[in-house]
Amino acid sequence: MMKRIVWIGAVLLALSAVAAGFAAYKGMRFLNEPVAMTDESLTFEIRPGSSFSTISRDLAEQGILERPQLFNWYARISGKASEARAGEYQIDAGSTPLQILDKIVSGAVRLHSFTIVEGWNFRELVTALSQHPAVVGTITDEDGPAILSEFAAPYGHPEGLFLPETYRFPKGTRDVEVLRQAYDLMQQALAEEWQDRAQGLPIGTPYEALVLASIIEKETARADERPRIAGVFVRRLEQRMRLQTDPTVIYGIGKSFDGNLTRRHLQTDTPYNTYTRGGLPPTPIAMPGRAAINAALRPAQDSALFFVATGLGDGSHKFSDTKEQHDAAVREYLARQKSQRNRSRRKDGSR
Repeated sequence: MMKRIVWIGAVLLALSAVAAGFAAYKGMRFLNEPVAMTDESLTFEIRPGSSFSTISRDLAEQGILERPQLFNWYARISGKASEARAGEYQIDAGSTPLQILDKIVSGAVRLHSFTIVEGWNFRELVTALSQHPAVVGTITDEDGPAILSEFAAPYGHPEGLFLPETYRFPKGTRDVEVLRQAYDLMQQALAEEWQDRAQGLPIGTPYEALVLASIIEKETARADERPRIAGVFVRRLEQRMRLQTDPTVIYGIGKSFDGNLTRRHLQTDTPYNTYTRGGLPPTPIAMPGRAAINAALRPAQDSALFFVATGLGDGSHKFSDTKEQHDAAVREYLARQKSQRNRSRRKDGSR
C-alpha cells in the first residue's frame, strides 16, 4: 500500500513539474511573441502614480496585450513593476510584451517636435508654442524679460534669442523649457559663428551680429542672396549711411501694423526706423537662422550699396552700386508690378 502511495505521489509530482514547465513555456512564449495589434502603432499613456496592475489592464483595454495578468505577474517577479515611468509611449506593431516592458521601465517616452521658423518674432513664437498640444503653456509674449531673468541671460529683450530649429520633447513639457533649449542653442551657434567671423567688420559684439542677421533674415529667404544683402548693410554701416530697411520700420510699428507700409510710416521716428536713425536698431527684429548669422559675419565682398525686389516672383533682388542705378531698378520693379496688375485685371474682366 505504501509503495502505491509513493508511486502515486511521484506521478503527481512529475505531472506538476510538467504542468509548471508547460505553463512557464507558454508564459515565455507570450512574453516573446509580437502583440496582436491591428494598428501600425498606438499611443499609450501611463499617468503618474499608476500601479502596474492598472498599467497592465490599460494595455489590455487598448488592444495591446491579451494576457495582462501574466504581464503583471512577470513584471512583479522580475522586480520591474516598481520601475515603470509615467509618460506617453508609442507602441509599434511587432513589439513583444518584453519589449513593451523594457520601454516603459527605461522611460523611452514618445517625443513630440516643435519647429521655430526662421523670421518669426517673439510674439509669433510664443503663440505657436501655446497652440502645441504637447506643450504646457505658462507664458505670454509679455513675459520676455522674466524669461531672460530665469535664464540668467545678459539681455533685456527676448527678440532674436531663440535659434530656429526643430526641438523634440515629451508631452507635458513647459513652454519655458522649450525656449531654454532654443536659447542655449542660439548662444552656442552665435559663439561659433563669431569665432570664425571676417575681420574688419563694423560690428562690435555678437549681439550686434544677431541684430544684423535678423534684418537679413527678414529681407530675403534666398540662400544665394543673404551674403550679398549682408554686404550691402555692412558697407552702409562703414560709410555711415542709414540702412533704410523696411522690416525694421514694420517692427517698430508693432502690433498695429496692417500690412500696408506707407510714406508716413517711413517718416515717423521710432527706435527701429532705419530711415530716420543711423546704425543698427537696438535689438533684433526676428529670429534669424544660422545661415543669416553666417552671412552677417561673412558678407559678400562686392561694391553694391542698394538692392530692390525684382518682382519676378522668385524672391530675387537687383543689386546696384549707385543711386542712379538703384532708381532705375526701382522704376523697372514698379513697371513690372503695374504690368502684372493690368494683366490680372484683363484676366478678371474676361471671365
